Order: sequence, then C-alpha cells, then structure tokens
Amino acid sequence: MNPPKTDARRHHDPEVRGFASDNYAGAHPEVMAALALANGGHQVAYGEDDYTEHFQGIIRSHFGPTAQAFPVFNGTGANVVALQAVTDRWGAVICAESAHINVDEGGAPERMGGLKLLTVPTPDGKLTPELIDKQAWGWDDEHRAMPQVVSITQSTELGTLYTPDEIRAICDHAHAHGMKVHLDGSRIANAAASLNVPMRTFTNAVGVDLLSLGGTKNGALFGEAVVVIDQDAVRHMKHLRKLSMQLASKMRFVSVQLEALLAKDLWLRNARHANEMAQRLAEGVRAVHGVEILYPVQANGVFARLPHEVSERLQKKFRFYFWDEAAGVVRWMCAFDTTEEDVDTFVAAVKEEMAR
Repeated sequence: MNPPKTDARRHHDPEVRGFASDNYAGAHPEVMAALALANGGHQVAYGEDDYTEHFQGIIRSHFGPTAQAFPVFNGTGANVVALQAVTDRWGAVICAESAHINVDEGGAPERMGGLKLLTVPTPDGKLTPELIDKQAWGWDDEHRAMPQVVSITQSTELGTLYTPDEIRAICDHAHAHGMKVHLDGSRIANAAASLNVPMRTFTNAVGVDLLSLGGTKNGALFGEAVVVIDQDAVRHMKHLRKLSMQLASKMRFVSVQLEALLAKDLWLRNARHANEMAQRLAEGVRAVHGVEILYPVQANGVFARLPHEVSERLQKKFRFYFWDEAAGVVRWMCAFDTTEEDVDTFVAAVKEEMAR
C-alpha cells in the first residue's frame, strides 16, 4: 500500500542542531516506527489497551515486581501527580534549590499540586542527609508545612550524578523521619548510562518510593510515566492522574513509545551517545583559554562560564541558553542525535569567538 499523501510541508532544516536542550531533538526513528505499529484499528481508551498492559511488564523488569507505571503527557505532569500522591493537603516537599520542580515548572507543584516546596541550597545540585535536615523539622508545628517527601533529581539539573550509595543514604534518612522519597528521572537514562548500572540499582534497590520516568529527552515524541515502586506509600494515583489532566485517552501512543525505548536497549544507546557527545564537547572547550567548566560533566550537559559577549555572538549561530546570565554561565546540552561533527563545529566556533 502506498503511503497516504499529505499537504504538510517541512518548515525547518533537519540538518540544523544546537545545544539548547535535549527537548529540541526529534523523535528517534525506532520510536516513530513503534507509533506506526500501534496505529490502526481500535483499542480500549484510557489505558485499558494492550500496549499499556504490556508496558507494565517492561516496567517491572526494570524496577522490580511491585512497580506500576502510570503514563502521563509530560515531565511536569509526572512530577506534580507523583508528589500529590505522597503528600497531604498540609504537606511539604524538600528539594534542592536548583530542582526542576522549584525552578522550571512555573510553580505547578505548589499552585496545581497544592503542596509546599522547602528548598535547600546545594553546591552541586545534590541533596545529602545533612542538607535535608536544614528543612526536615517541625512536624508537630501547625504553623509550618509538614515535611513529608524528599525529592531528588537523577541526573541533577546541573548535570551531576548521585551514586547508588548516596541515594540509599537519603532514602534511609528520609524513611527514618517518616518521609517518602521521589526521584525526578527526566534524564534517568543518562544517569544509568554514566554510572553503568541498571536503573533499579539506584531506585527500588536503595529505597526510592516512586519516580518520574523520562521519555521525551531520550527520544520519545512525547510522554513520561509515574512509576510507583512502594504501593503502600502512594494513594489514589488513578484519580490524581485524571484530576491533574494527565490521563491520555489514546494512551497506547504514550505506552508504545516508552516500550520502544525500554523493551530492549534503545534507552541506553540513546543516553550513552548523548553522554559521549557531552564529554567530547567538554574536552574540546576545556582546552580553550578563558572557558571555565563549572561542574563535573557526568551526563549529557556541560555548564560553562565565558565572557557574556562571546556567548551572545555564539547564540547567533547556535541555539543554547544562559543558565545564569548575570554570572556569564551557559548550559550546553547534547541529545541522542547530536553528532561528532556538530560538537566539533561548535568547539571550533567557541575557539574562534574567544580569540576575537
């Protein structure tokens, strides 16, 4: 059968890639093929389809026999639904000051989730038991929101990684205080690839109660999932997902994308490649006088400081963002489709602009 004709036109140059975000990348061809495979015919709506059912088995293979996945539309939705599920109306979530839930979600956890964020400054985006204790107090104080959850990000918003032992220490500490642990895993694949361990090694194996599983940054067209590991810790996920406008009617098209990533090793291949490109980029710019790399490059992001005017000139040729414009700090992200040529061309441009 010939493919159907369409009047749609391509409005961009597919050869152009930048370093602004792994969200800028398109969907991986294997994911697109999976979407086509799931199309056609009728399937039960709202998650009662064959693809979502099969996806549950894949999730258990990664996160243990008690794990259950609740596919959602996006990362902010995953985080809000997950945190709602483990907090009371008077509850609070302890997180790093740099956490995505605090900085980049438009206030959604607090405004839409109805919870309070208790933030802690960190030198590298990572919480520790000692840092958690700066906010872990006052459970009987009716004048203060009650700390009920610790939320960590793996890999962090600064591109750094928790070791499994560090997450175990956080989980043990939080649980001793009666708190749950949520892991924001929008880039969980990059963390596993860099640590060279299965995702279970730093999630269910060390005490994480639930997590937000990323797909979009790792090659999906759209879609993430809340993965509940400790079923006793979470209440009414199905109702919260619907209430939060994160229940997809045609859920098979979310589930089949995550299946394409996780059923074999596509998730790992994509993440390893993105990480390798970030290492190549870091090595290239590290040799340029006047460029300072601020944090260990452990995933697929490079944070650097360079003269503001140089960054502005580079932005006319390549898309990337200032992380802290006042301090001259920029963020360069690599994706599954970043090429060695992309990196080398950008490094050459940095050298050229720094020499001006």
